[in-house]
This record gives sequence, structure tokens and C-alpha cells, in this order.
Amino acid sequence: MEDESRMQTRALVAMVLALVVIMGYQFLFPPPPPKKQPRPAVTEKQKEVPSQAEREVSSPEVLPEASGARESEILIDVETPLYHAKISTLGATVKMWKLKEFKDDEGREIVLAREDARIPPLSIGFGPEVSFRPLQFSVAGDIRQISITSPDQTRELRLVYRDQKGVVIERIFQFRGDDYRVDITERVQGPNDYWVTLGSGFGITGTKGYRSHSGPVILKEADRKEFRADKLKKTEIFTEGLKWVAQEDKYFFAGLVPLGVKATGKVWRAPSGEVLTGINLPQGENRILLYAGPKEHERLKQYGVELEYIIDFGFFSILARPLFWILKFLYRYIGNYGWAIILLTIIVRVPFIPIMNRGQKSMKKLQALQPKMNEIRQKYKKDPQKMQKEMMELYKKYKVNPMSGCLPLLIQIPVFFALYKVLLIAIELRGAPFMFWIQDLSEKDPYYILPIVMGITMFIQQKMTPTGAGNPQQQKVMQFMPIIFTFLFLSFPSGLVLYWLVSNLLSIIQQYYVNKKLAKEVAEQGLS
Repeated sequence: MEDESRMQTRALVAMVLALVVIMGYQFLFPPPPPKKQPRPAVTEKQKEVPSQAEREVSSPEVLPEASGARESEILIDVETPLYHAKISTLGATVKMWKLKEFKDDEGREIVLAREDARIPPLSIGFGPEVSFRPLQFSVAGDIRQISITSPDQTRELRLVYRDQKGVVIERIFQFRGDDYRVDITERVQGPNDYWVTLGSGFGITGTKGYRSHSGPVILKEADRKEFRADKLKKTEIFTEGLKWVAQEDKYFFAGLVPLGVKATGKVWRAPSGEVLTGINLPQGENRILLYAGPKEHERLKQYGVELEYIIDFGFFSILARPLFWILKFLYRYIGNYGWAIILLTIIVRVPFIPIMNRGQKSMKKLQALQPKMNEIRQKYKKDPQKMQKEMMELYKKYKVNPMSGCLPLLIQIPVFFALYKVLLIAIELRGAPFMFWIQDLSEKDPYYILPIVMGITMFIQQKMTPTGAGNPQQQKVMQFMPIIFTFLFLSFPSGLVLYWLVSNLLSIIQQYYVNKKLAKEVAEQGLS
């Protein structure tokens, strides 16, 4: 029977390797950015009869007539302090949407909707196969430009479509000066129901540094469902519990939230090959919340429609959300996210000090007990049960728990991954400077200084930390951990490397204190 010290060593190796595998996979093999889809011909598979679920949610009685031509299209400029948009009368759609307060990697304004989109955002579709028709709307009041200059201003844009069959579609936009939110009121007469889609790539910027999901996402009750264009094999329909549909990348998104009405959500591949998402609404008056902007948690939470869950904090979100709140609270007083991360690391560390002290003491005593443990192994090597009994008596005599060294690491793993996720996806860190050469905490260190210093501190910490007499091969693996982590962290965001570096420095200080205190205690017990 193997003794507890070997179990402890193996457990530590397994946990460290798990950290390497989980974190390394996300950075070495990130999901590919969305590719620009070609325009393939409609295949026989795409012409298949729609499913029963699709027929049930879309059975219009009177369809609007396709009308208008692109020559008669009118573009209404919408200018607010936060964004610049163009609304087209052809389909009452979004023609262009740019954010003013955020820049891409080339220093240009972030573009959420492009003028060359094959299927424009907010396109209206009909029928089970969602046929988009070029409906020519008229502008009420002959408005050509909307300019909002102050945060407290709101302006409306009313677009109306009528045809000879008696179909009437009215879409009213309400723009705000202080928000990315646009309230849309729709009145539809004629078809039993209709679809509103986010169109081609609305909300997906394609900026570099991508390390998370990009594409359609739906919130069904409390379940967040993500879709990738290259993985979607069939149409997905959600008839119950739909909260919203969206298209996202790491820091930005566009979403549609049906308000006060039961809606059906859908993710499907259009005949053009593009993956679309949208909502199905009944005829009559419907209200929709359109959001097109950054993933700012507090802004999204204040709407009360669960849009904040577009920010995916991962499995340990129950810890990540309060840690995120603390980080932003510290930033309000410090004014620098780098120093806020340092202070947050210290705050998170404090509750674990007593547990880590006990673990470090136990490890130190185990190291001192190795000669006695080796004697027992040699003496009872042919009697494993007796060996185990004598080992337990030895641990009891010197008040040592061989597994206590693993406990601090086990407890800290959820906190680490929660912080890891926060520092990885928080838009607040995008472009946030720290000091000297670190001018963007969401990007890697351009000179790799932080990862190298982090690796050095990890090596020092390892040398100061007592280890048991486990498998020599396992101990060699542990010796290579600082090198492995250094190379792994070269591509990590600077904010995450800073957190790990500070955590290592705190461990070194704590280990120095424990080693100094225990040296005297071990000598008094005659174990040295």
C-alpha cells in the first residue's frame, strides 16, 4: 500500500498539470474567428420541407408584397454621443453601426454592423423558411437625420410600410443619448406572425485578441446556449422560456430582447450559407429592446432583462461575479486596474492565510519526518498493513496531516479560475494601462518581462516549499513547472500574469515566515 506522502505528491502533480492543460488549451487552441461565408447555391438539403416545429411558429395568412428598389432606398443618419448609425427605409433595417468610445486594433471606431451585410440587421422575414422581402418603408415626418448631443435627450424615428393587400408594418425606434439601448415598437397587421433577425454578423467585430465564443448565443430561462457557424448542423428552435437572442464576440454584442410577449427564438443557416439568429413574434403590437454595444455588466444589469448573462463568467460564476464587483469597486478609488488587481489579489489571499499556514507547517514537518518514515518503510516493507499502521502512529505523534498540503491548493482552485475568467473577459481591462510598458492589461506583455519574473518567483517559491519523498519522476515534473508556466503565460493577458506574480510573491513571504517559525519548532521536537 502506498503511503500518504506519495499520494500527496501525486495529487499535487495532478492538480498542477490540470491547471496547465485547462489554461493552456484555451490559449494554444482558441476557437477560430468567424470566417466570411461564401455564397453557395441552394442545395437539395436546404430545400427540404420545414420541420413541424418550424411550421407551428410561422403560418402567415397574408404576406406583404415585395416592393421598392435599392435606388429608392433612403438612409437616416443617427448620431448620438455613443454611436453613429444609419437606418435604411429598405426593410427598416440597420445599415451601419459604429461605436465612438471604443477603437479596434488599428485605432479605428469599432464597427458592429457593416453597410455590405448580405442580410441587414433587423430584417423582417416571413414563413417557415424565413423569407426576407425588400419592403420599402416610408419615413414619417420626412426625417433624414437624427442628432442627439446630450445624454438626457431621446429622439424617435417612425417607419411605415403599406401594401394593397392590407398589410401594415410600422416600426418606431427610440434612441437615447446616454445608452446603447434602442427601444423598438412594432405594429404588424396582416401576417399571423413574423421574424426579426440580427442579420449578418451584427455585433461581431472581429478584433484580435479573441479568446472566447464568437457567434449566435441564446438565453433560454437560465441556460446560455452558444452556437458556432462551423458547427451548426441543423436549425435550432426555442419555443419556451426564451429571454433573448444575440450575436457576440469577446467584448461586444448585439441582442434582441422581446418585452412583454412570448417569443420564439431560432438559429439557422440561411440559403446563402450564413448562420442567423432571430425571434418570431405574433401580429399586433410588440416591443423589442435592441442593444448594440460593449459588454458592460452594470449597464446591462440595470435593464432587468438578464442581458448581463451575455458575459460568460464560466463554471465558477458564483464566485466570479462578486470578485468582478470588488475589482471595479477598487478601481473607482484607485483609478488604475493594475493596482486594483494587486489589491484584489491580497484581499482574496487573506482568508486562506490560516489554511495555508497549516498546510505549510504540515509539509515542513513531513520533510523533517522523512528519515523516520524511511526507517518504517525499510522495517515493514514486507508487511504493508503494519507499515501503514506505524505511519499513522507517526503522523499522530507529531500531529501531521499528510494531505493538508493539498488542501490550500484545492480550496484556491475555484477562486483562481473565477479570477482567471474575470481578468480574461472583462471589457473594463481592454486598453486599461498599468505602468511603464504595460499599456493594455487585456493583452500579453509585449516584452515578456512579467511572465519571466513570474517564472522566477515560481522557482523561488518551489525551492522554499518543503516536499515529501515521492516518486522521483514526479518530483522532476514538478521542477519543470516554473519553465512550463513561464512559456504558458507568455501569451496570457498582462492582468492575469500580474495576478499570478503577486500571488507568488505573497506565497514567498508567507513561506519565509512559516519556515523561520517552524525551524525552531522542529528543532525543539528533535526532528532536525
